[in-house]
Amino acid sequence: MILNAILTRQGHEVIMAEDGAQAVEAFEQQRPQMVLLDVLMPNMDGLEAARRIKAAAGEDLVPIIFLTSLSDAESLASCLEVGGDDFLSKPYNRVILRAKINAFQRMRDLHQSLQQERDRTDQRNRQMMREQALARRVFDNIADRGCLGADNIRFEASPMSIFNGDVLFASPKPSGGMHLFVGDFTGHGLPAAIGALPMSEIFYGMTAKGFAIGDILKEINRKLCNILPTGFFCCAAMVDLNLRSGHAEVWNGGLPTAWILRHDGTRDELRSRHLPLGILSAERFSAACERHTLALGEHMLLATDGVIESSNREGELFGEERAIAAINQRSGPHGGFECLREAVHRFGEGVVSEDDITILDLAMVPESALNTVEHEVLPDTGAGPEQWRLQYDLEDRTLARFNPVPLLLHVCMDVPGLRLCSGDVYTIIAELFTNALEHGVLRLPSGLKDSPSGFSRYYSERERLLGQLASGWVSITLSHRPHDDGAGGTLLVTVADSGPGFDPGETASSLDHERLSGRGIALVQTLCHDVRWNSTGNRVEAEYIWRAG
Repeated sequence: MILNAILTRQGHEVIMAEDGAQAVEAFEQQRPQMVLLDVLMPNMDGLEAARRIKAAAGEDLVPIIFLTSLSDAESLASCLEVGGDDFLSKPYNRVILRAKINAFQRMRDLHQSLQQERDRTDQRNRQMMREQALARRVFDNIADRGCLGADNIRFEASPMSIFNGDVLFASPKPSGGMHLFVGDFTGHGLPAAIGALPMSEIFYGMTAKGFAIGDILKEINRKLCNILPTGFFCCAAMVDLNLRSGHAEVWNGGLPTAWILRHDGTRDELRSRHLPLGILSAERFSAACERHTLALGEHMLLATDGVIESSNREGELFGEERAIAAINQRSGPHGGFECLREAVHRFGEGVVSEDDITILDLAMVPESALNTVEHEVLPDTGAGPEQWRLQYDLEDRTLARFNPVPLLLHVCMDVPGLRLCSGDVYTIIAELFTNALEHGVLRLPSGLKDSPSGFSRYYSERERLLGQLASGWVSITLSHRPHDDGAGGTLLVTVADSGPGFDPGETASSLDHERLSGRGIALVQTLCHDVRWNSTGNRVEAEYIWRAG
C-alpha cells in the first residue's frame, strides 16, 4: 500500500498483484512497462515470476526491480541471474526509488529507439534485396548472353555476393571463331557489377558487327574511363580465337598470368602486358595483342585474382606457385581446369571467400565443331532501305589505319530481314576486302600461310608493309535490290584495288583441302550465287542472293 501510494504520487499508473502467479497473469494481460517484485511471496516466489515475465516480454525491455529484505550476496545474485535488472533493499527510499525508475525508463526509451531503427533497417534491407534480385535478373539477361555453352568452353564463376565483380563474356564472330572476355572490377557486389552493363553491350554489339579485338578494347576502355569514378577499374583479358587458322590473339591487362597448356605437358605463360581498362586515356591506351598458335585440343586457361588470393584457415594465400603445381598434375583434355578448380576448393574449404573467383578453360577445336553455336544477331527494326547503292573508297594511309568492314556490315543490316544473314554478308565483304588489301595493294603471297609458323610470318610482314604504306586504294561498292515477292533480295558486292591483279584461275575453287591458305575465295564462291573477276584480276563482283528466314 505504501509503495502504491508513492508510485501513484510520482505520476505512474500502478497495477497490484498479491503473489507471483497473479503478477505473471497481470503482466500477460496488461503489459506494464516496468515490474517491481518482492522475492518472498506465496504461491509463486519472485524468482520464478521474474523468469516467466522475462520470457513473456520477448524482445521488449521490461526492467524488473526486486524489492527485498534479503541481504546476503547469494540471494541478491540470484535476483539478477533469473532476469532481474536491479534490486532495492527494504526499507526503500522514495528518492532512490524515483531515481532507479527514471534511469530504467531512459533505458527503455533507448531500447525502443534501437528496436525501431532495427526494424526500419531490416525493412530497408529486405527491400534492397528484392531490388537487387530484380536487378540481377536484368543484369543476367544483359551480361550472360553469347556462346558460354559452347563445347570448347568450360568455366566456373563463384560470386561472393548477389552481384559478381567478375565478368565473363563469349560471343561467336561473324567470320567464324569467337571472342572471349574475362574481367575483374575493383570491389564487389553491385558497384562492381554496374560497369559490366555498358561493357557487355559494347562487347556483344561490336563483335556481332565484325569489329576486331583491338577496336572493342579501345571502345570499352573509353567507356569505362568516362563512367567509372577515380580508383575504379577493370582488370581484364580478351581472346580472339581463330578456329580456322589455329591462332589466338590475347590481350591481358592486370589479370594474373594465364597459360596455354600444350600436348607435351609444357605450358606457355600469358602475362599481363598492359594496365587495366578504365585507367589510361584513349591516346595512351594500347590494344596490342600477343599472337599464339594452338594445335587442335590444346587449351588456354585464364583466371581472375580471386584464385591466387584465396586463403585457407591459417590465413595463407593460394598463390601462383600452388596454381602451377595444380596445373602440372593435369591429365586428359580438361585436366588443367579440373585440377586448378579442385585445388582452390580444397585449399579454401571452410573459409568464406573474400573475392569473386572465375576460371575459364578454352580449347582449340575444328571450326565445324561450333556449327551449332547460335550467332549474336543484331535486332531487326523491321524498317529500312530496300533498294540502294553505296560506294566506299579508301586511299593511302587510311588503308593502314581503318577497317571498313564493320561499317559496311552495319549499312547492310539496315535491310529488313538481311540481319539473319549477317554471318554470310560479313564473310563475303571481309574476304574480298582482305584479298584486295593484302594480296592486291600489299602484294603478300597467300602461300605464306600454309603452316602455323608461316601464319605468324605472314601477319608480321603484313604489319610491316601497312606501316610503310604510302599509296594505294581499295574501292568497295555495295548495291541491294529486293525480290519482287518481297521475301528476299540480291546484294552485289564489288571490290577493286590498285594492285597489279592476279590470275583468278589459279585460286582454289573448293574448300575440300587441308591447306591453311587459299580458302577465302572458295568460301565466297560457296556462299554466293555468282563471283566474277575482270581480266586483270583486280576487280571482283560477288552476287549474294538471300531469302527471308
